[in-house]
Amino acid sequence: MHYCEMNPSLIRDAIAQKVPVILPIGTLEFHSEHLPVGTDGMNAEGIAKRVDARHPEIVLLPTFYYGTASYAVAGPENGQGTISIDSMNVCRFAEDLFTNLLEVGFRNIHGIIYHQTENFTQGMPTDLAFRFAGCRAIFAFLERTMGRGWWGSPKMKEYYRDPESNFFDWIQVHTTSEEFQRKNPGDHAGKVETSEIMELHPDLVRMEKLTDQVIDRDWFAADAREATREYGKRRLDEAVEDLEKLLKL
Repeated sequence: MHYCEMNPSLIRDAIAQKVPVILPIGTLEFHSEHLPVGTDGMNAEGIAKRVDARHPEIVLLPTFYYGTASYAVAGPENGQGTISIDSMNVCRFAEDLFTNLLEVGFRNIHGIIYHQTENFTQGMPTDLAFRFAGCRAIFAFLERTMGRGWWGSPKMKEYYRDPESNFFDWIQVHTTSEEFQRKNPGDHAGKVETSEIMELHPDLVRMEKLTDQVIDRDWFAADAREATREYGKRRLDEAVEDLEKLLKL
């Protein structure tokens, strides 16, 4: 279910059933000349929508596109179009959003990100901003609703024996699992992402723009000429199954 389309009774049902609430997270970043700048968010959104199609009880939030892209690949100059919001500002927005979702009543919130995930355990600016924001929102919410010293109170002595009481699972940020990434390494505007956008948004792929001159400049896109829609569908289907496991669907 798309959150924008839900009425209060549907929201209350979703809260009562503790269904996953999914926030696709992306950036607006140069992906060579043949792909749209929203590629990362489109991939996160596309996978989330496919999970939603298989599990219509989940809640799907509008995609967040204004992450910290960084200028590692390209800046905004020359019409390349990268927009990179400072990670502290992203964190402030994310904390506000997560706080609101907790106040609405959700306790099973998941951010899904497909940008700079090659070092996800350590963290990169966008995912770190959302992960830190989640921790801050949870701690502040618990102090506000349960009081300072909540963890040390006598009523919490069974805390570690009850898996349902792990408040810090209320908000989680994921990319694909480590196992999936080992078997299916990603890329930037190469065969993988090009194939996925071919499947999700074929009208937005401009392979004729990927000239020899462009590839000489954008080495990372060299194998994009090997991309196929069939390969993209397989990658997306496998990512959907991986996300289902992470969400315990």
